[in-house]
Amino acid sequence: MLAYMTIFTTSFVVAFSGALMPGPLLTATIGESTRSGPWVGPKMIAGHAVLELFLLLGLFLGLTPLLKNEIFFIIVAVAGGGIMIWMARGMFRSIPALELSTSANSKNKVNIYLAGILMSLANPYWIIWWATIGLGYILHSQKLGFAGIALFFTGHILGDLVWYSSISFAVGKGRKIFNNKVYKILIGTCAVFLTLFSFWLIYDGIQRIVNY
Repeated sequence: MLAYMTIFTTSFVVAFSGALMPGPLLTATIGESTRSGPWVGPKMIAGHAVLELFLLLGLFLGLTPLLKNEIFFIIVAVAGGGIMIWMARGMFRSIPALELSTSANSKNKVNIYLAGILMSLANPYWIIWWATIGLGYILHSQKLGFAGIALFFTGHILGDLVWYSSISFAVGKGRKIFNNKVYKILIGTCAVFLTLFSFWLIYDGIQRIVNY
């Protein structure tokens, strides 16, 4: 029983090594929470969790060499950077007409779930986490059979859920004290971060091409 609790607890804690790092998923969560309310975080992580479940299955089916492949990283970095630039451009263009909404927009439900998937895929460092830390945990937890794998994955997702839910609830509830000016500044800041992060990814990808 102690071994099972250790897998779950450490997986929960180690999940924060990825969740606490600023990235496109966090930026998208903050930006969307101001528009759609405090439940954005759990919805983002729902999409994120589905993607990670498929990745977990993929690792068992032999995806590990692909995730560690330099060319694969380069493709994801450049493509992910392009997606982020496109998103940031849309955020910048929307700023002049932005107005705070007093209620969540139900039309955004599907988009939020998809954003959880797309923003994870757009970040190659999420892939690196799974190809290193995540894979190490899988190899260790599988010694306890299916229950060990299930506890690892549950602890990992709960770690993500706690952090992103905390962020989106803080921002979403804060809509009551935000004015339109603060709202536009927040969205603009998120757009700037996405732009800088995308340039960094593309630069990293190009550097790897040069050194390949």
